[in-house]
Amino acid sequence: MNKFRTSRCGAIAAAAAALALLAPTANAQEWPKNKPIQFVVGFAPGSTTDIVARFIAPKLSEALAQTVVVENRPGAGGNIAAQLVKRAPADGYTLLVISVAYAVNPSLYANAGYDPIADFVPVILGPSTPNIITVHPSVPADNLQELIALARTQKLAYASSGIGTTTHLSMERIKTATGVDITHVPYQPAQAVTAAVSGQTQISSTSMPPAVPQVRAGKLRAIAVTSATRSAALPDVPTVNEQGFKDFDDLTWIGFFAPAGTPASVVSRINTEINRIVEMPDMKERLAQTGLTSQRNSPADFAAFVSAEIPKWAKAVKDSGAKVD
Repeated sequence: MNKFRTSRCGAIAAAAAALALLAPTANAQEWPKNKPIQFVVGFAPGSTTDIVARFIAPKLSEALAQTVVVENRPGAGGNIAAQLVKRAPADGYTLLVISVAYAVNPSLYANAGYDPIADFVPVILGPSTPNIITVHPSVPADNLQELIALARTQKLAYASSGIGTTTHLSMERIKTATGVDITHVPYQPAQAVTAAVSGQTQISSTSMPPAVPQVRAGKLRAIAVTSATRSAALPDVPTVNEQGFKDFDDLTWIGFFAPAGTPASVVSRINTEINRIVEMPDMKERLAQTGLTSQRNSPADFAAFVSAEIPKWAKAVKDSGAKVD
């Protein structure tokens, strides 16, 4: 009898252990339940990150038959949103949508409040965009060399999408290469374009989506894009490299991240759906119209990309001298 009881207890324990191992898989298979999925966006409405999130959210909602809510949590260059999502349950219902700032901020800030490798699971690299340098129509410069020449004769200021953003670092690289002094005025991404439109600054350096409509409306004049090749959204605008510089291929990318510990099957499902969404003809057209492009990638691809971006931008931050306490 004792032997039977021992054997029975052992079988129960083994079954319990097996169920424990299967629990995460079962939970992942049940995802998504009747519960909203939240995109926590690191920047204000109108930013490129916000635009991408709002392009994708309704399509993902349709694909999953669940509500997808976009919540903007701007502040500290995206750190506030990152810290919020870091503390969220790792169940696939809260995702961080953030720009390249994700890889920049750990070097830029004394304490960004998150570890970009340990605290999150990379889900998918979303669309990316060149940065674009634009000027108010009253500025007597039609290209980058004319703008630099003008900066040697009078005080100019440029608005960027924030300290340590690629839009800031791109302009600082140009300033370093030419020795010109152009005052930097950081803004929230969407407001950086408005600053130049309203004449608060003569120049803006931003990602393309907020700027393209203003350029097409004649409220800003495009001087250069920072990518290695021209953008199909504004094909007449030359690259920085075409105008006497080299090695420019500065992009603003948008990434989707989940809290560490999110089941791999859930991450894979989200990745599959967003890959499918950005390849839809109507979505590709919407993205292209604003200067955004996308390429299919896996969570592993994105993880490798992020791991390479962190030291790349750490060097750029160090070289520029940018720092936020």
